[in-house]
Amino acid sequence: MNLVRKIGQMLVYGWGGELPEESRSINQHARALIDEFNVGGILLTGRNIEGNSPERMHALIDEFQAISMATDMPPLLIAVDQEGGRVARFGPPHFRSYPSAAQLGQTGDAAVVRRNARAIGTELSAVGVNWVLAPVLDVNNNPANAVIGDRSYGADPELVARLGVAAIKGLQDEAGILACGKHFPGHGDTETDSHHALPVIKHDRAHLDSVELVPFRAAIDAGVGSIMSSHILFPDLDPDYPATLSPRILTGLLRQELGYDGLIVTDCLEMKGIGSLSPAQAAVRAAVAGADILLVSHTYRTQRAVIDALVDAATSGRLTEERIDEANRRIALAKKRWVVAD
Repeated sequence: MNLVRKIGQMLVYGWGGELPEESRSINQHARALIDEFNVGGILLTGRNIEGNSPERMHALIDEFQAISMATDMPPLLIAVDQEGGRVARFGPPHFRSYPSAAQLGQTGDAAVVRRNARAIGTELSAVGVNWVLAPVLDVNNNPANAVIGDRSYGADPELVARLGVAAIKGLQDEAGILACGKHFPGHGDTETDSHHALPVIKHDRAHLDSVELVPFRAAIDAGVGSIMSSHILFPDLDPDYPATLSPRILTGLLRQELGYDGLIVTDCLEMKGIGSLSPAQAAVRAAVAGADILLVSHTYRTQRAVIDALVDAATSGRLTEERIDEANRRIALAKKRWVVAD
């Protein structure tokens, strides 16, 4: 596989935001991502799913998989935010409505959480989805945190860890679908929405160890297949870069200290929480820092700028081929285990 294709495997793109001028439909955007960019995966959002029956979604996903395979590329990761509660891309009338993490947390029952996650994974697997961007492993220890809130199992780190592990097992072990713990190293104690600005969490390392990192340690021990980084500045861990862009956090803490060898995926690089950098600049820094998969959810022009910046960085040596190969190794292992193309 040549360098450009290997970089493409590190990209998971959404489609149907701002379209290239020549596109006539949102699905042409998706086809261009697969055919032109050789992306490693695509992200389903509400605009892709709304109005489509399960049969139509399955047919569309099968078509995308066929395009990828026809270009001699591996099958695609098909990702979706399906946490339950207010973050659910698939829903009635064609799919079930699931409780929020907070509602599940009130039961305290790991078996209930595991069955709920298995049901979510089974429904999505039936239409061709193979990657659920859940569970949320953030500890909800700030009542003013509107972006997490009821997406968290609760304010007790041990409860979040126990129920997060149950969800991971329900998705991966029982439904056979890749799970994603998020948002490392913790998005619970913020009042700023990272979609719009950069939050800062000023806790010292001892506090992070006793609260924020507890569920992530448990998820790693349970074999979670992917972990999503947060666009949050943790000055005690890295005073210069938010977690998504930080070698100290992604490589030093998550890889080396916590021993995680699964996929590291960024939150969407078009979010304002990434700071003053463009998505293309952020993508390069995130890849250098240790991210394996770079998520860009919306616009075609931005997506093209991201891949161009990554190729330029690889050509100049800023992004080493060793780092690209390391990411591709993990992506290939994940696809071998979790992706089944019809």
